[in-house]
Amino acid sequence: MAEITGGEIAARMLLAEGVEKVFGIIDGTYFGFYSALHRLGIEIVTPRHESSAAHMAGAYARLTGRLGVCMASNGPGVANLLPGLVVEQAEGNRVLAITSARRPGIMYPDRGGAYQCFDQAGVIGRIAKWSAAASSFERVPELMRKALRKSFEGRPGVVHLDIPENIMNGKFKSKAAIMSPQQYRATAPAAPTPEQIAQAAQMLMSADQPMIHAGSGVVHAQAFDALRRVAELLQAPVTTSWAARGVLPESSPLAAPMPHVKLNHRIRNEADAVLIVGSRIGETDWWGKPPYWRSPSEQKTVQIDLDEEMIGLNKPVDLAIVADARRALEMLADEIERRNAEAGNAGRIEHRRARVAAYGKAMKEDRAGWDKALSDMATPMNPAHIGAACREVFPEDTVLVADGGNATIWAMFYHPALQPNTILSTFKFGMLGAGPAQAIGAAAARPGKPVCCIIGDGAMGFHPQEVETAVRNKAQVIFIVLCDKQWGMVKMNQQFMLRPFKTMLFKSLGPEETIKADLGEIRFDDMARSMGAYGARVSDPRQLKSTLQQALATGGCAVVHVDVDPVKHMWAPGLIHF
Repeated sequence: MAEITGGEIAARMLLAEGVEKVFGIIDGTYFGFYSALHRLGIEIVTPRHESSAAHMAGAYARLTGRLGVCMASNGPGVANLLPGLVVEQAEGNRVLAITSARRPGIMYPDRGGAYQCFDQAGVIGRIAKWSAAASSFERVPELMRKALRKSFEGRPGVVHLDIPENIMNGKFKSKAAIMSPQQYRATAPAAPTPEQIAQAAQMLMSADQPMIHAGSGVVHAQAFDALRRVAELLQAPVTTSWAARGVLPESSPLAAPMPHVKLNHRIRNEADAVLIVGSRIGETDWWGKPPYWRSPSEQKTVQIDLDEEMIGLNKPVDLAIVADARRALEMLADEIERRNAEAGNAGRIEHRRARVAAYGKAMKEDRAGWDKALSDMATPMNPAHIGAACREVFPEDTVLVADGGNATIWAMFYHPALQPNTILSTFKFGMLGAGPAQAIGAAAARPGKPVCCIIGDGAMGFHPQEVETAVRNKAQVIFIVLCDKQWGMVKMNQQFMLRPFKTMLFKSLGPEETIKADLGEIRFDDMARSMGAYGARVSDPRQLKSTLQQALATGGCAVVHVDVDPVKHMWAPGLIHF
């Protein structure tokens, strides 16, 4: 029998799952794990903070459709990892966290006074899909299989396995063979029944005004082409959750992007049938309830979701289909196409096409109103210029990472998603500071392609050290930092609470009239150069495009410090709806 560490067992199982990258900071407590990763050819991407490792893994998983893996050392390493795991679970990204722990003789439970010891599996278990601690070397393969099974089961999220340091690093005699994934978990996508597909097709095709609402499940299933086919065959407008922006390219006449909030309400109230795919219909979808959606008694609802617990969670359904989004949409498209050919629905389709054209006109009117801000050439600049300039400068398939309060809103309103799965943020959790790590995770997922990160100066202050990580890993991330030297969203809230009439009249209050809402300046361009990145600063909107082009032309990591008007930045578009 060969001798092997518990860490190497875990590493070999990841190799069998096709894992190519693991994100985390190295530490002696799991040398047996990461040294095996290195030896097996699995790349280790090391950030400057464990929380960033979780965000990198989440972004990587979302963009590739694969498993994202992060690691952390016992005690403080796991404590640092926790914020990232909370966010990735909330965002629904498929992340496996592997951590080291103190030896079983002194923890689980803590004997009292053990160094770097807390209930790691218990704490993570409260926030993750699944969490466990291995009590012996013999249980490592079994628990790894369970972790991987849980990871690919239902709605994506965080799973966790804690392996004590003596098991992680100690060598044990073992005859255990590494199983292939199909030997311990389902690998084929869950399919609906033909009867369900026939019923869904009938319900949607017989409707006068059907619509589709898509969530992150479409992203995780990589169901973009199938979604487009169904939408085009039905001539049904498509709304999305914030996190699913771009699942149907927003250049499509059928796409009704989230920034068009009032139009989204109109579409959802006029529709007499709705197909919901991979969405819980949460708070930012207005819970699927009137007056933002039509009454359930007047709107037939078909819901497709891989997780049965999501079915009818917030909006009653008439037909529930528990299945993989791509498989279900592919079957539905085939069925609708066959029925269209047999029935000859040309008249009904033309009626729907006219309705879609009316929605398109409303979106053009919205855009014309928003784009008036682009004629503002004052310095420091109106934030509207940044998203618009990025859309011109960066290739169409560039991943945009949006981080921060108002910075994210400005980015969403002025940067259309023209290709699927090219927008990352923390739409479900609103976490500040995740953007730098998400951007580096995106670069790892799509090597050789630039990544654009639009981020506020407050959010950039959380993890600015990850610029060095981007430089060290040769990640072409261009960080565009919107600098207004204030907590803008918080400041506006304070202003309306403290002096609403003066706020409406003057748009802003002085520092002495608000509470700790102003920040000092960080020269992010100087900071970038100190870490080996390209740095630039711009205040004039006339110079913005050329500055971004220069940053992109470097071929490496760059940070562009953009001075924005603090008052205009605070009054972001659509904020009243948010």
